[in-house]
This record gives sequence, structure tokens and C-alpha cells, in this order.
Amino acid sequence: MILLLASEPVVRKVLKEVLEEAGYVVQATGNLAGAVKMMAAGRMELLIVRPYVDNMIGHQAASYLQKKDPHMRVLIVAGLVRDDRLEYREELATFEIFPQPFTAAEFLKKVGQILKG
Repeated sequence: MILLLASEPVVRKVLKEVLEEAGYVVQATGNLAGAVKMMAAGRMELLIVRPYVDNMIGHQAASYLQKKDPHMRVLIVAGLVRDDRLEYREELATFEIFPQPFTAAEFLKKVGQILKG
């Protein structure tokens, strides 16, 4: 099971959909309290967290959660998945994005590598 911790609702939704379409079971939340509650309900193999979560540094949130389950792996996702729901505003305004959004396949490959360990 994967725990997804991302404050931005649209980013959380897109990442969750990508993972679920690939067959992963995902619990998603936008805050640390929700993550703690989900971890209490069942073991998580992987925590996917954004660099900042609910006014907290993602690394701090990940460290706190990993102390509750030292065997849980962690992936900090700093970029965005290439998805119309996430890119449209930037392209419309002709803003530059750095780093460039990654594909769903690239994201899933990284998740698979981490889970295989």
C-alpha cells in the first residue's frame, strides 16, 4: 500500500490516479494528521510526499512518519506529472516550468524501483 501526502488537491488527485491505474493501492491525504491516521489503520510500503506539505517541509513530515514505521520507503516528488490539469495554466500564460514535468511512465518506473528495493 502507498501513502500519498500532498497538500495540493489537484496534484494529489493526479498522482493518486496514475498510481491506481497502474494497480497500486493508494491512501491519499493533504496533511500530516491524516497520514498518521492512515498509517494507524494499516502498514504502508511507500510514502510519496511533496517537498512542502501543509506548511511543513516534506522531509520533516517524511522523517516523522518513517519513525512510526522504519521499514516504510520514502519518495519525495518535487516535480509535476505531465497532465492537462496541471500544465494548462502555465502554457496559457506562457510561463516557463523548471524542471519540466515528467511522464506518468517515468513516475511509475521510479515507484517500481523503490518498491523492489
